[in-house]
Amino acid sequence: MPLTAVLGLSEPADSPGGGDWAWLRGLQYATLRRSTPARLATQAAAALATAMLLAGKVHPLVILSWMVLVGLTQWHVCRVDGSLAAADRRGISPQELRRQTTASVLGALAWALPLWGFGLLVGPQTVVKLWTVLAMLMAASVILLPAVPLATLTFSGIVGASAIGWFLFSGSFDMAAIALLFLAIVLVGAIEGARRHLTAQIAEAGAVEKDEVVSLLLREFEEGEADWLWQIDTARRIRSVSPRFAFALGREAADIEGSPLLQLIAGPAWETGNFPASLHELADRIMARDSFSNLLVRVTIRSEARWWELSGTPRFDANGIFEGYRGVGSDVTEARDNSDKIAWMARYDTLTGLPNRMMLTETLASALEDAARWRTRCAFLMIDLDRFKAVNDTLGHHVGDQLLARVSERLKEQMTENELCGRLGGDEFAVVIRDVTDATHIERVAKRVIERLSQPYEVDHHTLFVGASAGSAVGPRDGSSVEKIMRNADLALYRAKDAGGNAHRTYEPVLHAHAEERRKLEMALRRAVERDEMRLAFQPVVDADTEAVVSFEALLRWQSAEHGAVSPAKFVPLAEDTRLIIPIGEWVLREACKEAMNWPSHIRVAVNVSGEQLLDANFAASVVGALSASRLPANRLEIEVTESIFLRDATQARAALEQVMALGCAVALDDFGTGYSSLGYLRKMRFSTIKVDRSFVQGAATGNVESLAIIRAVVAMADSLGMSTTAEGAETEKEVRVIRELGCRKIQGFFFGRPMAARDAEALFRTRAAQGVA
Repeated sequence: MPLTAVLGLSEPADSPGGGDWAWLRGLQYATLRRSTPARLATQAAAALATAMLLAGKVHPLVILSWMVLVGLTQWHVCRVDGSLAAADRRGISPQELRRQTTASVLGALAWALPLWGFGLLVGPQTVVKLWTVLAMLMAASVILLPAVPLATLTFSGIVGASAIGWFLFSGSFDMAAIALLFLAIVLVGAIEGARRHLTAQIAEAGAVEKDEVVSLLLREFEEGEADWLWQIDTARRIRSVSPRFAFALGREAADIEGSPLLQLIAGPAWETGNFPASLHELADRIMARDSFSNLLVRVTIRSEARWWELSGTPRFDANGIFEGYRGVGSDVTEARDNSDKIAWMARYDTLTGLPNRMMLTETLASALEDAARWRTRCAFLMIDLDRFKAVNDTLGHHVGDQLLARVSERLKEQMTENELCGRLGGDEFAVVIRDVTDATHIERVAKRVIERLSQPYEVDHHTLFVGASAGSAVGPRDGSSVEKIMRNADLALYRAKDAGGNAHRTYEPVLHAHAEERRKLEMALRRAVERDEMRLAFQPVVDADTEAVVSFEALLRWQSAEHGAVSPAKFVPLAEDTRLIIPIGEWVLREACKEAMNWPSHIRVAVNVSGEQLLDANFAASVVGALSASRLPANRLEIEVTESIFLRDATQARAALEQVMALGCAVALDDFGTGYSSLGYLRKMRFSTIKVDRSFVQGAATGNVESLAIIRAVVAMADSLGMSTTAEGAETEKEVRVIRELGCRKIQGFFFGRPMAARDAEALFRTRAAQGVA
């Protein structure tokens, strides 16, 4: 123990006794009050002896004055010590510690006066006698105050130092050496005595604390309801049955006294011999006379399976003869059930009951290990539902969740012992095929899964149709780790989805190259606007009768510094997937409006808007910002949308378009008739223009009856609704003639002009103006 801690000058946190040093100091200083009578008696005897030595050599009034001084200092010391009487219960503060030390200093200074005050008046022999009295006081301080070393060291140090100083002053060097030696012995004795006393106090406090903890634990054990004591003899029969142990067994204590323990807890297994493994372990431990702790045992009480946690210790008599076992036990069935439930939730999907991603990855990892060990193959099949998002968006998540549950049931029907299916999350599922016997096995599994999942579902009075796409990877051929196999299966799935869905694709190394190319293209696309790599091209739209330009459609082009000219068919879907289409679309709006200001005031500019843009909360604000920055009148801006945007969130899409129309902008419906045509859109939205897709225009030019009928119907419907029609993709004179005959009001196509740069579009008007003047 450090010296500073013994003296009370520090409180080390890592010393024995913990960190409650204020309380330990209280135990030390509380002893001062108990030693006060002995100390006063010693002080009085020493003062009387000193007075007798000085009598006849010093004036009586001086002696009396000194004795009064000693009495006053001792009275002050007693008062201070008395204030510390209850320190063992409350601890001691630093201020109280300083007060006690100060009192000791005053008492020591009073006893330093006889030598220095009267030493010159008495002879050397009397001085030696005075030193003897002082030495007696110093020794008494060590004996009477073992618990308070600081007070002893203060008193002895001052008194001893004054004596040494006097002897040196008077030339008695031998006495000075003796006094120095005695002082050192006193100081060392005080410190060691205090250290032993403090160590004893700490040990005693620790023992008391342990007794309290043991008492508390015993009390809690006796008052608790979940634990019991059990005891068996050498024949493993129950002895000294406690009431709670009898309650745990569901029997009366008298009925089970002397019964075999294993028979009582084995249930029907006692007759059949089909014991659980945990009961076998308990029997083996008892037979081997081993101690065991927290042994989890499956028992059967009144035909009900339960879990007990048992601890036991073998008992031996004084001669080492085995007497049986004694231990404690508790029923942990509820905790075990909760643990099993948590373990189940960690590895199974709560909605479908299928294994979740964690269990699928564990199973795949095990399959890969087996494949590497036995030189076989395993496979991972990743499945994604087609058109599931449309179900969620139109019918709600409640129906979507029910549909996922039905899908999981059908998926489980297709599984054999060689396959494990699970849900990765959302509408993504997976199948781990542990052993792939031949290359066609994966294809057979994928085919039957896709066919079964593609059959109609009856959910909440709705008939639903969703397909399934699948991608697979084979291990260890396509990857030696779980991460690589899952990534490659995902790439194969992406290829299946990209090809139209409802199909299965296997992983090929080229897919990884495509994925890497897509990643690099995405990184370049993120910086395209900042690098000024985006350009707009403008394709004219002409009046069908006069062939005069009435508007331009703004078309986005990307000339990448890294990838060269990138096709819109390649980068626009990528921009939509990554939501980069929103900042890019805002740039297109601003640039298109700015360029339109260079054209005649009657020429419109049409801008294509994707579903991601339209469903963005700031879409209307971006339109307003583009019009304001360019000062383009709103009636010269036409927003082109496709019908597909209404499948995601028809309400929000319609609200966004109505805001734009309220500004005065026109709205055109592009590619009408090619995908999800519905007259409901035309009834709810007042489009300015319906654009007929180029496929119908080309079909009509070849005399295709269906194409001719569709164009006539669209033109008639648009005319009745007060809308204009624009035919796209006119490339030949024959196509233009047919379009005019069918009644389309506007025409767009290569026949009248290819997409051109902004300066060429502007030059087109300057040329025509010059021709008109000429």
